[in-house]
Amino acid sequence: MGNICRSPLAEGVLQTLAKTRGLNWEVASAGTAGYHVGEPPHKLSQKVAKLNGIDISEQRCRKFSSSDFTYYDQILVMDQQNLADVLALAPNPDAASKVSLLLDTLYPGENREVPDPWYGEEDGYHEVFALITRACEAFIKSQWSLVSSM
Repeated sequence: MGNICRSPLAEGVLQTLAKTRGLNWEVASAGTAGYHVGEPPHKLSQKVAKLNGIDISEQRCRKFSSSDFTYYDQILVMDQQNLADVLALAPNPDAASKVSLLLDTLYPGENREVPDPWYGEEDGYHEVFALITRACEAFIKSQWSLVSSM
C-alpha cells in the first residue's frame, strides 16, 4: 500500500533470486497510496533484508501508475485491497489479466494475503520475509515452467 514494507522486500527478494538463476528480469515495487513517495523502505524491512544478504536501502517508494500495465509483464500484489486498487487502474481486460496476488503462487485459488508487518514488531518482518521468499521462489518456478513448455 505505502511501498515501504512488503513490496520493497519482494522487489529485493525477486530481483536477487532471478539474478542468481541467470534471469534478466527487471523487478520494481510500487504502492497504491502515495504516503511515502521518495522515501526509502522501512528501517525494519531494510534490516531484515540485509540480514538475509539483500540490500534494499537504495530503493525509493513510488506510487503505482496505469502506465505500469504497459511496462511490466506481471503485476503481483500483497493483499485484496491492493488487488482492487490496481485492478481499478487497469485500462482493459488484458492489462487486468497481468495482476495477481503474490501468494497465489503458493496457494492457488485461496486468495491468501501477505500480512502487513507495519503495526507489529521485528519478528513480523522476518516472517513476512520468509513468506515472500517462498512465494518468489514459487513464482520463478512457475514462470520457468511456462517458458520451458513452449
